[in-house]
Amino acid sequence: MNSANDHDIKVLNDLLESTLDSVDGYREAAKDTDQPRYRGLFEQRAQERGRVAADLQAAVRSLGGEPDHEGSILAKAHRAFLDIKHALLRDDQSVVASVESGEDHLKARFERALEDQRISATTRDVIRRAYASVQVGHDEMSALKHSLEGQRDASSPLYPQ
Repeated sequence: MNSANDHDIKVLNDLLESTLDSVDGYREAAKDTDQPRYRGLFEQRAQERGRVAADLQAAVRSLGGEPDHEGSILAKAHRAFLDIKHALLRDDQSVVASVESGEDHLKARFERALEDQRISATTRDVIRRAYASVQVGHDEMSALKHSLEGQRDASSPLYPQ
């Protein structure tokens, strides 16, 4: 059975899977950091991504589809790898860099979806609204990563004083 909404449902479910990966990633990052400031930020981002996921799920349902409820297997394997890496490095910079990398991936997926000429105008509007939140989270994590890199560089004995 092939409906007119199948493509839109597939695109939305793909974005939903990545968004759920982002929720899980932020929750893991909140557990991995020792800094209350970062923990709060990661928990806030996880909640925001949860709202985006709920909106995407509602859009899939409105098109007659069954929304995904889990992230990807690949993302789970990646988080396991990052758990090992963080255990070895034991620093917030590695956690933030991992989160920022995930943000780059998520942002790119939303941008590709917005370029898809086969999706309906209604679905494009749903994706645009979700993308606005993704963009804010991406920019926030990118700024945090660069700030931490700047602090690391400033504490280096090679940094000009």
